[in-house]
Amino acid sequence: MGASVPRRGPGPPDGGWGWAVLGACFVITGFAYGFPKAVSVFFRALMRDFGAGYSDTAWVSSIMLAMLYGTGPVSSILVTRFGCRPVMLVGGLLASAGMILASFATRLLELYLTAGVLTGLGLALNFQPSLIMLGLYFERRRPLANGLAAAGSPVFLSALSPLGQLLLERFGWRGGFLLLGGLLLHCCACGAVMRPPPGSDPRPRRDSAGDAPGEAEADCEGLRLREEAPSGGRARRRLLDVAVCTDRAFAVYAVTKFLMALGLFVPAILLVNYAKDAGVPDSEAAFLLSIVGFVDIVARPACGALAGLARLRPHVAYLFSLALMANGLTDLSSARARSYSALVAFCIAFGLSYGMVGALQFEVLMAAVGAPRFPSALGLVLLLEAVAVLIGPPSAGRLVDALKNYEIIFYLAGSEVALAGVFMAVATKCCQRCSQDAPASPGAEGGASDTEDAEAEVDSEPLPTSTEKPGDLEALEVLSPGTAPSELEGEAEPGLDSESV
Repeated sequence: MGASVPRRGPGPPDGGWGWAVLGACFVITGFAYGFPKAVSVFFRALMRDFGAGYSDTAWVSSIMLAMLYGTGPVSSILVTRFGCRPVMLVGGLLASAGMILASFATRLLELYLTAGVLTGLGLALNFQPSLIMLGLYFERRRPLANGLAAAGSPVFLSALSPLGQLLLERFGWRGGFLLLGGLLLHCCACGAVMRPPPGSDPRPRRDSAGDAPGEAEADCEGLRLREEAPSGGRARRRLLDVAVCTDRAFAVYAVTKFLMALGLFVPAILLVNYAKDAGVPDSEAAFLLSIVGFVDIVARPACGALAGLARLRPHVAYLFSLALMANGLTDLSSARARSYSALVAFCIAFGLSYGMVGALQFEVLMAAVGAPRFPSALGLVLLLEAVAVLIGPPSAGRLVDALKNYEIIFYLAGSEVALAGVFMAVATKCCQRCSQDAPASPGAEGGASDTEDAEAEVDSEPLPTSTEKPGDLEALEVLSPGTAPSELEGEAEPGLDSESV
């Protein structure tokens, strides 16, 4: 490659083997988001055996989620270096080993290191590569694909929660952890499905300067990040593109996700124990998470299809902020729910808004930064989210231990999520006004004049030599100060060579 212009390949197929990749991503997403919440059904047994409180046991799910998010940059680097398939295979083994080892734990610290750190790391090494691969296989149908993949979370949550309660009753928490560890081996099968997209060269090559791309490019998977020199000189590989942090659209999204993560997962993690303390039988309390899952199953694909409509796709950031505000208001209005019927009503409303958030969050990020920078942007956002997740549920558990009252937890969590939605809408509007007030560059004048042209550019991908800026959304139409006209000109050309991402 070197001084030569990189070869452009065909665009994402939007089908074919991509449907198998979508199915694997469905399973991985289900484990990644459903598993940490489903583990909460074992908390009461852990509290009894280890003499711990809510805050101590809540750390198991929080550490698992924090590892899932916090190791995002590490996952990005590993995927760039080795490709999706080997990273996911190793991740499946780690996730399974963590739960199996946790079944032999005799102290809470051992649970934190096994079920928390090891299983969380394994899920992280599966979750992010599956999303990246999904983006390589789908372009025109990407909102629908993201919605269908995100539906794995409620499906698995509605199945894993009753399954966990059943395993707890028959085999105890140790036997339940052991069997769940075996179930996580399915992540390895999903990793095996992640073959390179069409148009990739399965053979390793040397460029004109004598550089060997290595096995990561041999397995392709379109994930070796490269930055071309402005003069067309030798390519320079970047494992993690931290320059995306200077993008205003990315900064708005990152702050929104941090505020959202502080409170979004708290009600779901504490819901089962909240219901049990309110006098609800154990089996019915565990079924509440299944209700959330059943509603979520319908909400995510429906919202993904809705976001793909021509009139709504340019405004998907506002739709995302609306979902966040709805979720926050649901928490606030249900803070005093104590009867089982009131808790069921809360679960229905929460599942609907939670599903909307899950279906839109990664579509908004990809539209803001573009496919080439999506792996790095996703890793950095997940790192910020990990900090929030590590703060949120344990702090809520400590408040429950101190106050013996769940009401303040719902008020606090709902306020944080609603604030995230308000911030997203206001900041996006301000960024849009700033971009309109700024003098238009020659390359940007042609595509933002009407809705149809902007919608036609949503799915277009840049040349490998360009850095895609957030022009995909009318609401996130913000350009970085260093954007060159030559970079903008490449946005209108469709297709993306998988080996150049």
